[in-house]
Amino acid sequence: MSATFSSLRYRNYRIWFAAALVANIGTWMQRIAQDWIVLTDLTDNSGVAVGLTTALQFLPFLVLSPWAGLLADRLPRRRLLMATQGGMGLLALGLGALVLSGHVELWHVYVFALLLGVVSALDNPVRQTFVAEMVPAEKLSNAVGLNSASFNAARLLGPGVAGLLIAAVGAGWVFLINGVTFGATIAALALMSVRELRTMPSAPRAKGQIREGVRYVRGRTDIVVIMVVMAVVSTFGLNFQLTSAMMARIEFGKGAGEYGILGSVLAIGSLTGALLAARRDRPRVRLVIGSAFAFAVTTAVMALMPTYELYMLACIPVGLASLTMMTAANSTIQTSTDPLVRGRVMALYMMVFLGATPVGSPVVGWIGEAVGPRWAILVGSIATFVVATGATVWAVRNWHLKVRYHLIRRPHLEVVYLNSGVTRDDLRDELGREQAQDVAKAA
Repeated sequence: MSATFSSLRYRNYRIWFAAALVANIGTWMQRIAQDWIVLTDLTDNSGVAVGLTTALQFLPFLVLSPWAGLLADRLPRRRLLMATQGGMGLLALGLGALVLSGHVELWHVYVFALLLGVVSALDNPVRQTFVAEMVPAEKLSNAVGLNSASFNAARLLGPGVAGLLIAAVGAGWVFLINGVTFGATIAALALMSVRELRTMPSAPRAKGQIREGVRYVRGRTDIVVIMVVMAVVSTFGLNFQLTSAMMARIEFGKGAGEYGILGSVLAIGSLTGALLAARRDRPRVRLVIGSAFAFAVTTAVMALMPTYELYMLACIPVGLASLTMMTAANSTIQTSTDPLVRGRVMALYMMVFLGATPVGSPVVGWIGEAVGPRWAILVGSIATFVVATGATVWAVRNWHLKVRYHLIRRPHLEVVYLNSGVTRDDLRDELGREQAQDVAKAA
């Protein structure tokens, strides 16, 4: 088996990977259907309403993530996943029934989006950390990359299928189909061999455990840099559901099918990025920052495309850059974090990554309405370039780095450590020996 798919040799992960692919396709179908009914059926092309729906879906990450991470560190992860996956399935079935009944109103969608956000906030940290129980530690980065490949293979298929189904039978059936797909993940969890799971240590009950997770993150400057970059990018740049809907509907005058195709084409680049990520043994902070620069450039180019066809093609490099950035951030944090606090650390990361969306989506939606959809994308490009530049300058000054760009033959970024002994001593004074080593490895 090739290095890219090496995690699939483990039975439990194979089962999970197949089931997650089915559920992820359903999830992407629901995202498209939800935004489309808000934009076209329940409002008159309101980008603000779509942005508010997205914001409500991600708002619980800001509030619940610290406690969700603590649950992921304390409770049996497999059973917790069964509960959260079942909850999301029931919510999808409920919204589908309401849409098919013909009585759905905008506030109903808002409520379901908020409830889905609550369950998703509880599900995310445990789903992120459960990967480490299915594969050995040396395969964790590969498994994280394959998870991203599954998610983006679903993004490749889901939006296009959703667009066709919305046009053929209506959005209500899309929600019902998504509800059924969650049964695949619950069945997969039930079929797993418990004896083959590599159960991670659980955090005992004690006071101040959430503060302990926060202190751990504050002591890891590499994680802080990643969180700052991803928070800004998520706030202003990763609003593809919203910006693609506005570009398709308002700028190019297209329908649901063409909107769905944009998501699928974006996933071509994302899937490529995920498969490349699965081959990396150990990603670094430098890859997060470098891919953020690439994201800023590619989204700016995409925003300026004059026709729907050119815009569609420009989605491919955007997908590649964004997925490389997200997977590198996720893998770098997971592979360098103490297993006892990994759930809390990942929850804090997801809080700033996904929780930034409630802040950015309404703003981006308003910009799209006020000055046009193209500017809604360009704002994300500019914000990403600024934060990536700031992160680079900070890292060079504080981690004693020298950055070289090679543009001839094989373009790449070279990072040279200067005066590494002093750097390690400084880190040890501030963080302690183990955390200093983690920062040096991750950078």
